[in-house]
Amino acid sequence: MLTLENVSLSYGSFRALDKVTLHAREGELVVLLGSNGAGKSSLFLTMSGLHKAAAGSIRFGAQELTGRKPSQIVADGLVHCPEGRKLFPGMSVLKNLLLGAYVHRRDQAGTRRSLEEVFALFPILDEKKNDAAGSLSGGQQQMVALARALMGRPKALLLDEPSLGLAPLVVKQMFEIIARINRAGTTILLAEQNAYAALNIASRAYVLEQGRIVLEGGREELLNNAQVRRAYIGA
Repeated sequence: MLTLENVSLSYGSFRALDKVTLHAREGELVVLLGSNGAGKSSLFLTMSGLHKAAAGSIRFGAQELTGRKPSQIVADGLVHCPEGRKLFPGMSVLKNLLLGAYVHRRDQAGTRRSLEEVFALFPILDEKKNDAAGSLSGGQQQMVALARALMGRPKALLLDEPSLGLAPLVVKQMFEIIARINRAGTTILLAEQNAYAALNIASRAYVLEQGRIVLEGGREELLNNAQVRRAYIGA
């Protein structure tokens, strides 16, 4: 469904991504592990069309994404939920959510259905839909960010560090919701530093270091890998 082949990205003389090759099959939940600065966010920004790859191919189904506008990529069904939430804090929760459906703005009935679905998934957001997004707790703001991405009706979802800065109980709830979204049929590529929680809901995983894929394997293989445990799990 989603295939990257030899994708490279440079910021001036700095090579942020170096011949990255990976794939996610339809219905999979694939984890991308890596420390800060490993290139995870750069990879997602390149896949979503916000950064231009220096080389390589990014395919989503039969569509080549390289050179397409971000709005076209969202319309194709590949939606990015960025690190740091990137909400509009002074706007209401509802208005933030409706921005996620902008590419489908002519389909008002579909947007209403999408709202019903995200409110069913996140009932607290229905209660707080008229509140300013910036007034919510960190966990609730992350729910808004994820719900906004779902309003784009993704076939595949790029989730960048959704557990960052959240309390352990909220992290547990967030990963349960991510697994539920995946079980409902959405393909997910999840970038995370919380390796243990991420691998426990994953199909497969890749490890990214200094812009390169250095390791890949199934969930159990990487959970039991000594290198991964030392670097990302602390055991």
